[in-house]
Amino acid sequence: MTEVAGGPSVPEPSEIRALKQCLLCRNHGREQHGVAASCLEELRSKACDILAIDKSLAPVTLVLAEDGTIVDDDDYFLCLPANTKFVALAGNEKWAYNNSELAQELSQSRVAVQGLQNTLQQVLDQREEARQSKQLLELYLRALEKEGSILLKQQESKAGLGDERDAVDTGIGESSSEIALTSQILTALKEKPAPELSLSSQDLELVAKEDPKALAVALNWDIKKTEAVQQTCNQELSLRLQQVQSLYSLRSISARKSSLPGEVQNPKQAKRDPT
Repeated sequence: MTEVAGGPSVPEPSEIRALKQCLLCRNHGREQHGVAASCLEELRSKACDILAIDKSLAPVTLVLAEDGTIVDDDDYFLCLPANTKFVALAGNEKWAYNNSELAQELSQSRVAVQGLQNTLQQVLDQREEARQSKQLLELYLRALEKEGSILLKQQESKAGLGDERDAVDTGIGESSSEIALTSQILTALKEKPAPELSLSSQDLELVAKEDPKALAVALNWDIKKTEAVQQTCNQELSLRLQQVQSLYSLRSISARKSSLPGEVQNPKQAKRDPT
């Protein structure tokens, strides 16, 4: 700033910013006001004054009336053409296209336009839900892929596992006093109220295949309790196998379907108000 003797300070040429002509209106409002501002802060201040926005509803958000793009960068503001129309949103207000203007452009009634907007919003919401569901499904599938091969093999070994159980039930063969289970698995079986939920799929398969009599000795349990735990572990293993098979099936179906055309969206696009 340069001080002039006996007069007010005069701003340096570099400090002077050109005024930009803008149009201001409220959400769903028909009236618009022409203003000039050199920056966003000045435009917000004028919006509060001209549109009678309560200062307690701050912050005031300025969005482009044509598509709801949030404008919060001065450089971007300066790049906009003159007479750009802004909608001032106060508090938790959400941008919505002016139905009256859209109805006039489409030569339709406001009711018909509102119905069209609701339908389009539902389609967009459904597509977004489908996209998020697909991402979650892919994440879950990747988490299970490490155990997927073991679970798929379990189905092939069911016949052999059934033969082993039949041999135990009929008393064929002598049970060994040694078992292949680690101390960690045995501890989980003894101490956990639901051990099948804390064991990996590989551990569940080992427990299910173990000789009941040898396992009963290792756990110091009776044979009935041991067989009940083995049955529970086998059921949990089968459930996980079904989940993996279902996920593979869903991924196969999804791969055969043509993907929805992508939409290029402004990362700062304001969410539309469904009402």
